[in-house]
Amino acid sequence: MPVTTIGATQVHVDSEGFLTDYDEWSEDLARQLAANIGIELTDAHLRVLRFLREDYKEQGETPTLRRVSTVAGIPVRELFTLFPGKPAKKMAYIAGLPKPVGCV
Repeated sequence: MPVTTIGATQVHVDSEGFLTDYDEWSEDLARQLAANIGIELTDAHLRVLRFLREDYKEQGETPTLRRVSTVAGIPVRELFTLFPGKPAKKMAYIAGLPKPVGCV
């Protein structure tokens, strides 16, 4: 896997820039990943990212928007507000997780 530098941190990524090593992620790195795509993280963003990471750890795959909405209780509309455009892909990217199955 390719290695890239984000801020001062070297991380392993896939061909699309998604982190490939779960343990290389940190909230500081998340802030830099978010800034790379024009998002400034708030507590609301971090709540979603923490859920994504915990759920991934338990389930072994990146949660879908529907799962985040149903299990975490965060309305899909709020996810689109926090992560405009393609929220599932952006959430996974910032959370340091693989791109969700079905994302283009």
